[in-house]
Amino acid sequence: MTVYFWITKILTTGMGETTSDFLAQHLDPVLAVAIGAVAFAAALALQLSVRRYIAWVYWTAVVMVSVFGTMAADSLHVKLGVPYAVSAPFFLVVLAVVLGAWYLSEKTLSIHSIRTRRRELFYWATVLATFALGTATGDLTATTLHLGYFSSGVAFALLFAVPGLAHWRLRLNPITAFWFAYIVTRPLGASFADWMAVSPARGGLGWQTGPVSLVWLAAILGFVGYLTVSRRDVAVTSADSGRHGRN
Repeated sequence: MTVYFWITKILTTGMGETTSDFLAQHLDPVLAVAIGAVAFAAALALQLSVRRYIAWVYWTAVVMVSVFGTMAADSLHVKLGVPYAVSAPFFLVVLAVVLGAWYLSEKTLSIHSIRTRRRELFYWATVLATFALGTATGDLTATTLHLGYFSSGVAFALLFAVPGLAHWRLRLNPITAFWFAYIVTRPLGASFADWMAVSPARGGLGWQTGPVSLVWLAAILGFVGYLTVSRRDVAVTSADSGRHGRN
């Protein structure tokens, strides 16, 4: 995994968080979720239609998973009144079930082995579950546990470094390290994006969701544009038939 992947992934988590909040604040919640679901379905359909990793197609799908995954987690809390202390463990169970089904079916959880439609569907189901889990966990630490958004972001940044160090120093299984880090990127990016957007009365900078979403989106477009042109995230091999390249 390249540094470009992790930076872009964290940017998508923050952008998805504030974009979901922006839509919920300015549209009817049911309409906002419907728009998110349609956009997510369209982006995923486009990703599934291509035969190899294409940077802008892949990251468009990730962005829409981020927006829709946030909506799924927030809807449980806002519309149904489910506490984050309940929804976070629930989404953890969902993630465990998806990963378990993926491993039992394919005998691997490596993203570098995603060369079939079934494996890619397992991958995107896992990604969606990680976004929902990360959203609920980030809100749990920031609001329910009263850490605040900035402190939560710092805590998750430190936690994000753990699997990399464990892999480097302790030889932690690389697939385990990847998914651990991948899950943590969601509350990491979302916490800092929320900190930028919410009012000073809530411990934030008060920049509001719309401007923060646009700034993070511009950064995403910059990185994805660079990756599209440079192909720095693609491993050129004789077996370059995989759908995700190197990332």
